[in-house]
Amino acid sequence: MKKTIIAVLAAGLAIGSIAGLHAKLPAAPAKSDAEKAAAADKAAAAKAKDAEQLGQAQDKAVANYKKNKGMEEPKPTPASTSGKK
Repeated sequence: MKKTIIAVLAAGLAIGSIAGLHAKLPAAPAKSDAEKAAAADKAAAAKAKDAEQLGQAQDKAVANYKKNKGMEEPKPTPASTSGKK
């Protein structure tokens, strides 16, 4: 008797899961012109901000590279400025 109840509950759960997976949601309402314009403005602002941040990151990377890779003029050492050979 227990096995029958468990089997029926498992079958009901499986059927419910399959029905839930195949259910369709209603379509989203169409966006108005004002909503489209607001979304476009938001996207343009985000793109401008991303471009500014990229430029700042590139400038920082170039400055770091120049600092650590010796792109500046080498500083003279005391041995090279003494005139002795």
